[in-house]
Amino acid sequence: MGEISPREVCSYQDVLNHLNLTKKNEKFTSSRPVSDWTRPTVVHLDVYLYAILAVTWNNDLVTWDPKQFCGISNVTVPKEMLWLPDVNILERTEEKDKVLQVPYVSVSHRGEVTLEDGFRVVSTCKMDMYKFPFDTQSCIITFCSSIYTNRDLHLLPSSNSSWITQGSLNVLQTQGEWDFLGISVSGQKDTFNGMQWDLLKYTITMKRRPLLIVMHFLLPILFFLILDMSSFLISDTRGEKLGFKVTVLLAISVLLLMLNDILPSTSDRTPLIAVYCIAIFAFMLLSILVTILVTYLIERDAATGDPSKDGGHCKQEAGGEGASCERVAAVCEPTRDGDRLADSQVLRLILLELQALRGRLTPPAAEQGWARPRRRERLARRVNTAFICVYVVSIGLFLLLLFLKWTA
Repeated sequence: MGEISPREVCSYQDVLNHLNLTKKNEKFTSSRPVSDWTRPTVVHLDVYLYAILAVTWNNDLVTWDPKQFCGISNVTVPKEMLWLPDVNILERTEEKDKVLQVPYVSVSHRGEVTLEDGFRVVSTCKMDMYKFPFDTQSCIITFCSSIYTNRDLHLLPSSNSSWITQGSLNVLQTQGEWDFLGISVSGQKDTFNGMQWDLLKYTITMKRRPLLIVMHFLLPILFFLILDMSSFLISDTRGEKLGFKVTVLLAISVLLLMLNDILPSTSDRTPLIAVYCIAIFAFMLLSILVTILVTYLIERDAATGDPSKDGGHCKQEAGGEGASCERVAAVCEPTRDGDRLADSQVLRLILLELQALRGRLTPPAAEQGWARPRRRERLARRVNTAFICVYVVSIGLFLLLLFLKWTA
């Protein structure tokens, strides 16, 4: 029987001893880890929404042959033992972001070092609120080095845009007010003081969920507008119509106060939701003004009065030229002694009847004067009817145009 050789025993520490990799060895931390200084260090980034999952680069000083160490091809060491790339986020607004730091890095036998850290970054983002709340926003996160130019450090994406988008969808558990659409990555170069830096830009695209704004803001204003339109069915001769319209206008004014909390203080263009609110407010204000005008014209007719209601009919029947109801009553009243009417009284009755007949054929001046004020009421009715038609058509066209702009 042949001699059986004992199994070779190796450990991770053997690899570290072979590399002389210790925390006190400044060889691995003081400078960029390349054997030839003219060769740049290539750093690969993988960025997913809410986290930077992987940063990979090559370290020429930490390589070994796995065959010499029982096939060990990967070791894990503390971050303090190796050089780390200087990668910053340009849009970051807070100096200390919330970081889920992993204290170790992974080193492969080929010198590939992988750092995996989770970041919660607070950054600036230019938002276009023109189509709010049916808007789609794109925010950019730019990675670059503050020290190393592109001669020393190259930034490249580890994955393409579709892979990053799918990975982010797998990481996301809840999206809140926003729907995540995707992430696109692109590499650029920036020149400053005659030197170039590599930039890696990640564009995050998200769409707002408008249901909350529609239910709590847009629909109530639309309902108030419908109430204002239905108020045209209320009689103009009663004061309830004007009071009802003013109440509806005040209710919309309260809703407009919410707009200050929803929209940002600055915007390049006036948001469509602001146009929507201002236009409806203007429509209702114009409706109140027309109601005031119509009410004024009708009340002027009522103040002038109808002569036929103040005994004018009695005067018309008696004949207007010096005759009066009292005189007719005196003539028509039988004598106290029951005697028959004298011939002169009969003639006077016939004269009064003739005068009354002439009064019926030719309207008196008082009744002609009553016809003129009645024209104000007819004018008020025509103005009200014309305004209702124009009001409804204008609101319909405005809402249709606004809807097309919102959905374009």
